[in-house]
Amino acid sequence: MKNTACTRTVHVWDRFIRVFHWSLVACVLTNFFVIDDGEALHQWVGYAASVLVLARIVWGFIGPRHARFSDFFPTPARIRNHLADLRSGATGLHDGHNPVGALVMLAMLAVVLSLGLTGYMQTTDTFWGEKWLQELHEMLASTLVAFAGLHAAAAIVMSRIERTNLIAAMITGVKVRRGRTESL
Repeated sequence: MKNTACTRTVHVWDRFIRVFHWSLVACVLTNFFVIDDGEALHQWVGYAASVLVLARIVWGFIGPRHARFSDFFPTPARIRNHLADLRSGATGLHDGHNPVGALVMLAMLAVVLSLGLTGYMQTTDTFWGEKWLQELHEMLASTLVAFAGLHAAAAIVMSRIERTNLIAAMITGVKVRRGRTESL
């Protein structure tokens, strides 16, 4: 038998997904690390992040195959199978999101929308100055940054496991898998 290198190229993330992803990254990093809480710019960047997520949700139903939630929705069976594959050393290749990555991604979308809602609520007469709401908003922001860090770390780890540069794929939209096959 002879080992030969093989490459598989898959067009995964369309332009909308890539622009959405990096725009959301910019919004989150800017609001968490650059702009002071309570500034008008902080509010507008938060609203922009919420609009991005709402657009992504719509795209999850009408976009191309790998953008659709049905392509990667993390059912309990899909999550169990993916974790079993990882434990056994199998790569369990997924063209789009793997089930655990999908779970984290959906959680991040929910947290961004929760941040938008709690941020908006703080601007209303009913909730102006409510300490519990400010604390909830801050906790959600910290949770989002923790999820984002987990997401980035997982992308690096899964890139190594799957022999696919996932960060490059999120820039170009194309996953290039490198591997070995055995032939006679």
